[in-house]
Amino acid sequence: MLVALGALLLAAFSTGEAIALYPERAVRIVVPFAPGGGTDVVARTLAQEMAKDLGVSVVIENKPGAGTIIGTQAVAASAPDGYTLLMGTFSHAVNSSLSANLPYDPHKDFAAVALIARSFNLVVVHPKSPFQTIADLIAAAKADPDKLSYGTFGVGTSAHLAGELFKDMAKVNLTAVPYKGAAPAITDLIGGQIEVMFTTVASAASLVGSGQLRAIAVTSAERSPAFPKLPTVAEAGVPGYAAESWYGLFAPAGTPADIVDRLNKSAALAVQSEAFKRLGANEGLVMIARPPEELDRYVRGEEERWRRVIQDAGIKVE
Repeated sequence: MLVALGALLLAAFSTGEAIALYPERAVRIVVPFAPGGGTDVVARTLAQEMAKDLGVSVVIENKPGAGTIIGTQAVAASAPDGYTLLMGTFSHAVNSSLSANLPYDPHKDFAAVALIARSFNLVVVHPKSPFQTIADLIAAAKADPDKLSYGTFGVGTSAHLAGELFKDMAKVNLTAVPYKGAAPAITDLIGGQIEVMFTTVASAASLVGSGQLRAIAVTSAERSPAFPKLPTVAEAGVPGYAAESWYGLFAPAGTPADIVDRLNKSAALAVQSEAFKRLGANEGLVMIARPPEELDRYVRGEEERWRRVIQDAGIKVE
């Protein structure tokens, strides 16, 4: 009995000591997209700023594929010690509606850390595209229903479902072309292989600024201070339309609450940095980083909101 009690106390002491010493080595943030996209940009800025506070390196590991499932599953299977984290996005809330055989549970297998930021998507076209407005796009899609295509970051990503919502509400047909991330999709848009994208601001803002892409609308419910001249999709011809992107930090389920709290405080400090302020001003991000339970509530709300769109469109990931 005394031996068992001693072992229990030793384990408790060891766990407490580990938490007190955290972090002792580099922290890894898995981004379930290819490098260069909006999630990658936000994650790298976050990593840079959190490293200053945590006192260790915070490295990014890109694991794209299967609509974010590959990278997300890798984190779910990682040790719950605070050293492997996930930069979750829109897909984290919708994959359970897309796949009947999801290899993880978005709630049971993860601990929410912080809702980092919310944003919207830009509707972008090639700078020489004939589409100057949303009305132009709708007219062209109705005139030739099988001709136009739009790029996505994969099935069920914000770029995909923003397009599906547009198709449903505008009563048009566009063919979705999936890619493994924003960067390869944008490359094909610039190259003329696809006609339009509903892409994240972080992935496209610099290209719009340099003239390599032209933005014709924002997907938010109201105009953005970052792009005050751009109309919303709703005011440009699709009343009631609104779709947003978001970025949230998750740890594997079972990560000690003290470590989750330490990471949450570090993320909250990071989003107040000048680097994040510049990112937000340039790319229309609304910084948040509030307590973990707020991220959990938000994800559950997003799950419910997009379930109908997914079901109505008959979208599934095999």
